[in-house]
Amino acid sequence: MTTSTTSIQERNPIVDFFTSETFLYIIKRLLQGLLTLLLASALSFAIIKLAPGDYFDTLRQNPKISEARIKELKQLFKFDKPAIEQYWYWLVAVVTKGDFGQSIQYYRPVSELLRERIFNTLLLAISSLVVTWAIAIPLGILGAVNQNRLFDKILQVSSYIAQGFPSFITALGLLIVAQMTSPLFPVGDRTSINHQQLTWFGKILDVAWHMILPTIALSITSFAGLQRLMRGQLLDVLRQDYIQTARAKGLPENRVIYVHALRNAINPLVTLLGFEFAGLLGGSFITEYFFNFPGLGLLTLDAVKKQDVYLVMGSLVMGAFMLILGNLLADLLLKAVDPRIKIEDLR
Repeated sequence: MTTSTTSIQERNPIVDFFTSETFLYIIKRLLQGLLTLLLASALSFAIIKLAPGDYFDTLRQNPKISEARIKELKQLFKFDKPAIEQYWYWLVAVVTKGDFGQSIQYYRPVSELLRERIFNTLLLAISSLVVTWAIAIPLGILGAVNQNRLFDKILQVSSYIAQGFPSFITALGLLIVAQMTSPLFPVGDRTSINHQQLTWFGKILDVAWHMILPTIALSITSFAGLQRLMRGQLLDVLRQDYIQTARAKGLPENRVIYVHALRNAINPLVTLLGFEFAGLLGGSFITEYFFNFPGLGLLTLDAVKKQDVYLVMGSLVMGAFMLILGNLLADLLLKAVDPRIKIEDLR
């Protein structure tokens, strides 16, 4: 008995984690993610190269830039090489040095441009995710509890309308609101001109104030779908036999709903968390464009229009990486929320 107790006490939680099935599952998913990134980058590069023209066609329209200078730039960016060789040089640089190449239009490393913009996009996506879940989940619960009553019918109609609105229509509507209430809601950039002169708390408020309209624009469609899904899942759980048993035992209705039913109803929503996060990153392209928000989406859109190959590649790979990471976090979060789920069920 003493030996057994001593061996239990000597167990190291760090060692246990690195030898657990969860850690092996994470490693396996990350390796699969690397393969996905490789295939996505190759496909993206092929599509970009198949598009007619390139960045240097635009330069030829400038009479001040000679053909010799264009040839020199092509050699500098290795555009004088075959497409497969260009991709190989780029891939080797990414794997060995973490170098995504040089932006043609900015003459700066792509990694620097991504670092400057990715925080803004992540901040916008996370704020939208928090706002969406903080509003949609409680309203979905209230809709289920008040099924077919006036409040529930109003929620259903409003969610159908909100979900049917395209993102750009919502953005345009909010821009009109900003114009009518100017200067109440700032549009453009992430900070004010005097941002650096503000206190640390003032800087946080300044950023938050600039993000109000973009966050609302990015949240409306997601909010509508999530609210309806929460309502439907909770209604389905409330019809289960164990809920009826809990009520028959005399448990308070609030305990039945918020402890027993909600815990099971929210699990399917957790599985969507990774996809929703990735979807918000994709949807941020339109929002950033309309509100001139300096994020990754606006940078990528400009790179596509200018055919800045390496900047487009870096942005697409970063977006794919976020999708993979978001899905992995959603799986792990689902296991944390529901201990009954095993690693084998996630494979």
